[in-house]
Amino acid sequence: MFTTNELDEYMAEIRVRVCSHCIERPPGGPPCAPHGKLCGIELHLAEVVELCHQSPSGLLEPYRIRFHEEVCSHCANRESTQCPCPLDYLLPLAVEAIEAVDERRQICA
Repeated sequence: MFTTNELDEYMAEIRVRVCSHCIERPPGGPPCAPHGKLCGIELHLAEVVELCHQSPSGLLEPYRIRFHEEVCSHCANRESTQCPCPLDYLLPLAVEAIEAVDERRQICA
């Protein structure tokens, strides 16, 4: 389980590294939910961070497989027009952002 401060740090890094590349980002976003866009990162941040921590790999495919199995399989957007969400193609950037936060924490520890 992550604290609110930990998740906020991950989200801040993701906003810098990932959200700026999202082609579905609504005007005024992020955050996107207040603008009517259900964002996979906003909905499932803790799960995405956890799967990155459980699947450390130099390859992207293990992350992608676990993302589809553990996040997409129960996402509220699954049966909507918002699926697949941009996180599907932005996952590599999200993984990099999460790893950057983890590296920064190790250096500061």
